[in-house]
Amino acid sequence: MQLHSRVFGRGIAALLCASLLMSACGEKKAGGEQRSLDFSRLDAFPSTYSVTQSQPVLIQDATLLTGTGEQLENTDLLLEGGKIVRIGQDLKAPEGALVVDGTGKWVTPGIIDVHSHLGDYPAPSIESSQDGNEMTSPNTAQVWAEHSVWTQDPQFPLALAGGVTTLQILPGSANLFGGRSVTLKNVPGRSVQDMKFPGAPYGLKMACGENPKRVYGGKGTSPSTRMGNVAGYRSAWIDASNYKKKWEDYVEKGGDEPERDLGLETLAGVLNGDILVHNHCYRGEEMAVMMDVADEFGFQISTFHHAVEAYKVADLLAENNVCAAMWADWWGFKHEAFDMTEANIAIVDQAKACAMIHSDSGVSVQHLNEEVAKAMTAGQRAGFDIQPKDAVTWMTLNPAKALGIEAQTGSLEKGKMADVVVWSGNPFSVYTHVDQVFIDGALMYDRFDKKRQPRSDFELGILDAEGERL
Repeated sequence: MQLHSRVFGRGIAALLCASLLMSACGEKKAGGEQRSLDFSRLDAFPSTYSVTQSQPVLIQDATLLTGTGEQLENTDLLLEGGKIVRIGQDLKAPEGALVVDGTGKWVTPGIIDVHSHLGDYPAPSIESSQDGNEMTSPNTAQVWAEHSVWTQDPQFPLALAGGVTTLQILPGSANLFGGRSVTLKNVPGRSVQDMKFPGAPYGLKMACGENPKRVYGGKGTSPSTRMGNVAGYRSAWIDASNYKKKWEDYVEKGGDEPERDLGLETLAGVLNGDILVHNHCYRGEEMAVMMDVADEFGFQISTFHHAVEAYKVADLLAENNVCAAMWADWWGFKHEAFDMTEANIAIVDQAKACAMIHSDSGVSVQHLNEEVAKAMTAGQRAGFDIQPKDAVTWMTLNPAKALGIEAQTGSLEKGKMADVVVWSGNPFSVYTHVDQVFIDGALMYDRFDKKRQPRSDFELGILDAEGERL
């Protein structure tokens, strides 16, 4: 049930009582356990995305990398009603179906980029459109990345042509708390709500290490050290704990309604388990510190991003159920990014932790399959037996897990969203192209049909190098 914070009167309490999310309404869970406040559903900007009605699609005789550890040869995939409905051999095409000859082709789930700034740092890259970092306070948990997304960013269709069907748009990493992230389906939309992934949890962007202390230490304010960073986190979580308790007491006992605080509302949503923490963090010992802070305040970190030294704490990531989103070979551009190994992703994966690729780039997002190929090859050189059926999860199912949407997407399984990429060959070959991309079963990109090679509205009327209109 979507909740709208445009409803005033009794404010938060009225909304939550109406949706039976709180114990003050007289509702308790089985066994008498008190219901808790769900801050994340106080959403003034709910998704308006809807599945495009499309004909059934039958992909025949392809090699399927399911994202669940299987490689299926000469296999058919049937998409209907926006879902994957059958996987098998010699499937019959429904009436009116689009039939795709998959002979010699490979099929994967749609690529999911867990770390993107598309729309917030759009192209063309000019100062007036750089809206991803609210560098006015170490704690800007009150801002939401979706309110900076320019839906006409030409980088969205370029990512689509690279097989990317879902993206998490994050605020930047200048602050200890950068604000809320948003998960988008990679479809055209007039508003960001038209792109929002229905039901996807919000994320909270945090950053440790050099960035916050450099930005604010350079201004002569706190934090200027890593210990200042950690003090800032802990102070904010204490405030959020008190805020959450204040609302819970109000709902249970009545009295004066507390004032809403947008920043504390987001942090309380994390403490309540409804908003996922995505933490920019490079060094191994800092990841260990952040897991300690999470343990102190009782919240779960979903994913460390960049995580150049994740291989040093791979066992801790596995023990604490924390994912790591990494690059294949970006390193050395600053001190905290120096101590890197190209086998980083493979080592984290072999430790049974949740490993994945990410872009943090408008260029790399177009080639995430090649980035996975590099990481897979580095793992093989390090002695690990990693095959395409294993590595595909680094760009599909594991990012879905990190975003809390693995029940809906990230693998080729019956009942999941029909977010599917058809490749001209092995997706981990540099000679392979994306042939077709389906989102919820609708053909959104076709390499052989210019009518299915979308451009953003901003690009309409612009001429290419040959003087032809794009």
